[in-house]
Amino acid sequence: MAAMSDLVVADRLERLAHLLRTGQASDLMSRTLDKLISHEAEVSLTQLKQLQTDLAEFERAYGMTSDEFFHRYQTGLTDDRMEFVEWASLIQMTLKLRHRMEALTSVEEL
Repeated sequence: MAAMSDLVVADRLERLAHLLRTGQASDLMSRTLDKLISHEAEVSLTQLKQLQTDLAEFERAYGMTSDEFFHRYQTGLTDDRMEFVEWASLIQMTLKLRHRMEALTSVEEL
């Protein structure tokens, strides 16, 4: 089965949001959404922990924090070696996952 487009999924979520806003959501729907959000947060947390482990290895190897490295990388103070590109990519993935976790946590707390 082909993956649904983001627009189709967004439309479905809007319909569910409408039901919630108008007080027409069932308990099953609320529990299912809570479980889905919880599951996504757990998966993201697992991925985040792995990325942090990977970042710690780079930090030990190069004797600087990821924040310090990323600042240097973004300002052109590093070379283009593959390890640096990988380290920067891991940092960007970590930032995206943290934003995802914030979104999931804020939704979960409503």
